Order: sequence, then structure tokens, then C-alpha cells
Amino acid sequence: MDGTEALAERFEVHREHLRTVAYRMLGSLDDADDAVQAAWLRVDRAGIDGVENLGGWLTTVTARVCLDMLRLRRTRGEEPLTAAPEAVLERPGGPEPEHEAVLAESVGLAILVVLDRLTPAERVAFVLHDMFAVPFAEIAPVVGRTPVASKKLASRARERVRGRAALDEVDLARHYTVVDAFLAASRGGDLDTLVELLAPDVVRRVDRFAVPTGVAGEVRGARSVAEETRMFAHRARLGAVALVDGRPGIVIAPGGRLFAVLRLSFAAGRITDIEVIAEPARLAAMRLGAGRTGH
Repeated sequence: MDGTEALAERFEVHREHLRTVAYRMLGSLDDADDAVQAAWLRVDRAGIDGVENLGGWLTTVTARVCLDMLRLRRTRGEEPLTAAPEAVLERPGGPEPEHEAVLAESVGLAILVVLDRLTPAERVAFVLHDMFAVPFAEIAPVVGRTPVASKKLASRARERVRGRAALDEVDLARHYTVVDAFLAASRGGDLDTLVELLAPDVVRRVDRFAVPTGVAGEVRGARSVAEETRMFAHRARLGAVALVDGRPGIVIAPGGRLFAVLRLSFAAGRITDIEVIAEPARLAAMRLGAGRTGH
């Protein structure tokens, strides 16, 4: 076995971990695989002489590749996701859609959505430190900052990922409970539970970017809204509870890419208003946060 083969074997031991790191930084399985391959090419050229902690060193090499990719992505601009979310996950030749959906769920769809709004350096610093416990002394050379500045990057990112609630803790918890139940009932097509969670005079409004042609822009009444919600159960399965402008709502994010937001209003423990927003300019202006540390 020559040196390259031996190095390749050692690299393969760490490949799945590196893929996981790259996915959390990039939010795309295709891009994560590209990043790991680019990391391997760098390692193959440089060798590992003098490397004591191979896993840690490979993580930082992969992180540098991801940072370059994030910066390039921001420079050229990303096209908003305008296709229906189910079409994105079911596209021909797509990158293991089921595996990608599982990966996204393991991270938290809401977290992936908010990570996409961070600067490249903030995202890398946050992912390395908060998700993989990499010390700031090792993060600093990756992002080109001092350890203190790297810590500040991660701190700013953490605040944005969590979001800031516009409610006190009691009301926030109550609304989360309602939204959790609403999303679960939407995914399962549970009509009776949906009707119970909706106010009798609930109004559902939607912009033209969110639904197929022919779907009404406005629907009124608990039964009508519940029946329509059940029709879109497949989209609810691509959703997650998040903070939307400081209040619990829902993001629809296939593979972690934001497609639409459900902004909700409440009264007496029920949902009184559902606004479905998918217009790119409006989505970009929203304050989104993952809220709770879970999904």
C-alpha cells in the first residue's frame, strides 16, 4: 500500500463526520459532499506530517472549504426557492432526498433556516463551537479572527439562531403548545383536532407565491381552514415550529431551504389568523429564530 492509499484509508474513517460538519455549515447534501471531496484534495496535496489530532485537523480543513463556499454563495447570490417544496425533495436525480430530509430533521429545520441568514464567518464559528465543541483558539485561524473575535461571532450567531420573543414566558409557552399541536395535526390530517385548535371565525390568507393557481387567497371558518390544511399535509411534513417576528409560527423548509412562513395570531388558546407568506422579499424582511433549543 502506497502513501496515498494509506492516507485515503485514514481519511475515510473521518468522512461521515466531515460530511455532517459540512452539511450543518452548508445546509445542502450536494454541497457537503463537494466540500468533503475538496477537503480530501487539499489533504492529499499537503500530507499529514506533523498532524497529531487528525480528526480535529480534518474538521478545520473542511471548515475552511465550507467558509470559501459560503462566501462564494453570498457573492453570487442565491436564487430564492420558488418551486413547490415537495417538488424540490422529489426532483429527478436529487441528492438522496430521504437521507437529506433525515439530516435536516436531525439538525432542526428552523435552525437550518436561521443559519442561512448568518454571515459566512458567523455560521462557521457557531457550527464549529456550538455543534461540535471546537475551541475558539482553533476556530480563530479558520475564520481569520482572534479567539476573542471568534467568540463574539459565535455569540452573535447564537442570539440570532434563538431569536427574540415578543411575548412573556407564560404566553410564549401557551402559544408554542398550540402551534406544536397544530403542526402535528396538520401532518397527520387530523381534522377534528385542527377544528378544535382553530377559532370558529379563523381567517387563512395566502400570497400567490405559496399555493398553486386556483387556490383561494382567503378562506374563513374553522372547518373550511381545517379541511384545506389537511389537503396540504405533505407540506406540513416539511415544516417546523419557529419564532416568526417574535411569536411562534411555522416555517416550511424542504431540506432546510425556506419556502414559506405561516405567521399566526392567537386568542383564548386558539389560532385566529393564519397568514401564509412565500414572497421572497417579504420572507427576507422577517425576523426568524429557532426559539427553543429543540426542533
